[in-house]
Amino acid sequence: MYDVLLQDYPIEEVIVDTVEDRVFVAPATIQLAGAEIELVSAMARESILKSVVEKIKGEFDYVFIDCPPSLGLLTINALVASGQLLIPIQCEYYALEGVTKLIESMKMVKSSLNPTLSIFGVVMTMYDTRTTLSHQVVEECENYFGQQIFKTYIPRNVKIAEAPSHGLPVTMYARMSKGASAYTKLAKEVIRRG
Repeated sequence: MYDVLLQDYPIEEVIVDTVEDRVFVAPATIQLAGAEIELVSAMARESILKSVVEKIKGEFDYVFIDCPPSLGLLTINALVASGQLLIPIQCEYYALEGVTKLIESMKMVKSSLNPTLSIFGVVMTMYDTRTTLSHQVVEECENYFGQQIFKTYIPRNVKIAEAPSHGLPVTMYARMSKGASAYTKLAKEVIRRG
């Protein structure tokens, strides 16, 4: 993706198959971390990704753009290129601060660069039914987001953490795990929501 964003490399030549049927990825390398600095001087720097996605979005049912946890130019590009946000929130202490900053950025982008941007849904992740903290974070999010929160929570699960090191999604690596089951249930909920 670094070459696509900064070297005008065709995205069609970057997209690759995955082990999952009908799932494709446009991968990034560590080089993308340096793109933040290089994008600063680029023309129309906030909408480079939008022009890239426009070329291919008609070929796919869904296009997901995975963002870094920072709110730099890569995330701004993703917000400008997107129609809707799927916001994962870890059931952790500092997660709500990050969400507050994301919502502020979303509002800025919506008012000046992408007036159609909206929240599709919120996914609670790393949920641990045994901890008071998880319950508190969910309660705070429910108070703020209401019905936008998906009913499926993704549990804290070691199989989810192990799967990437095996080059597989958790649904293939440990199909019967709680993590795989939760992601399968979430996918169905996302599809139902539209």
